[in-house]
Amino acid sequence: MIVVSTAWAAGGALVIWLYLALFRGGFWRADQRLSDRIDEPSHGPKIAAVIPARDEAETIAQAVRSIAGQDYPSDVTIVVVDDGSTDGTANAAKSVASRSCVLDVIDGQLLPDGWTGKMWAVAQGIDRAGNLAPDAVYLLLTDADIEHAPDSLRRLVAKAEQEKLDLVSLMVKLRCQSPWEKLLIPAFVFFFQKLFPFPWVNNPSRKEAAAAGGCMLVRCTALSRIGGVSSIRDRVIDDCALAAAIKPGGAIWLGLAGESRSLRGYDGLRGLWDMVARTAFVQLKNSYFLLFGAIFGMIVLYLTPPLAVLVGVWLADARIFLVGLFVWILMAFLYLPTVRLYGAPRWRAMLLPVAALFYTAMTVASAWRTWRGRGAGWKGRSYGPPSRRSERQVRE
Repeated sequence: MIVVSTAWAAGGALVIWLYLALFRGGFWRADQRLSDRIDEPSHGPKIAAVIPARDEAETIAQAVRSIAGQDYPSDVTIVVVDDGSTDGTANAAKSVASRSCVLDVIDGQLLPDGWTGKMWAVAQGIDRAGNLAPDAVYLLLTDADIEHAPDSLRRLVAKAEQEKLDLVSLMVKLRCQSPWEKLLIPAFVFFFQKLFPFPWVNNPSRKEAAAAGGCMLVRCTALSRIGGVSSIRDRVIDDCALAAAIKPGGAIWLGLAGESRSLRGYDGLRGLWDMVARTAFVQLKNSYFLLFGAIFGMIVLYLTPPLAVLVGVWLADARIFLVGLFVWILMAFLYLPTVRLYGAPRWRAMLLPVAALFYTAMTVASAWRTWRGRGAGWKGRSYGPPSRRSERQVRE
């Protein structure tokens, strides 16, 4: 019985991984990057950057400084929205002095019903930016823990202008230094690419849409076309929601950053666990049916191959052993470009099943939080599923 079950599971995993390798848009190549051959503008359109910040004193100054120090050939206005911080975030942001841009730090207003905290802060920042820079062509929506490369704005705008894109987004480099980060961060990027194949996102003829909230350059006319961020005011996964709203009326592009990076670090498992658990069940549409499907899929895809290797050794069955080993190596081969992106040794690609086991547990934890009424939580706020709130339920 064990032999038959393991053989069928390993065979199923092989078929699925072959499909992913050949028919999932080549997501695993991790090759969607801003080209070095982009003709950068000598005179760029005006840009306003909006940074929502809640208890980000540790990183906000570096994030603002990276935008103020851009070598962009036109005016850049920066609006920081202090969303009820208690750690001196506003003062840290104001400490950045720059003659090359306008910097305004405003206090966020009381969170109204129907909004998530981040979207309300972004909306206030966009309104303020509209007053300070009414002729801005693009908005840079970014986070308070993102350090942008010095040429980031020039290259983003060049991409948008040359290809007439309404949204250009980069998944910035996440910090990958601690043992837990080295195990889980490349896997997070790999899973995101598998869920939203970047080549499909970047294909105007396909419906797939996604973005990375740390770096989104949005054409102002496109934002107006969808009714502003109020159209996604209650979304927890707001970046992908914004991309989905924009794409039907205009082309979008999503790629991997080379130099722009996140300043947020996770030295222990707890921080990474909370990062994933706060939105994993939301990604599954708060559906327990989809949860069980996701768990089953993760087990078959990632855990069956090493299990088949162990069963093959235990029972001295060469067929099961070889099939399991082949699928495990195939999985690692597809994971390798993402591992290389983060400068990790090749052997780490073989640890993908271990990372998958942790992410499966995080997804279950996310559903458990929702079942207990906590929902998606971040920075002292939690958002219950739509069925448990009129439009949005917030606990502060």
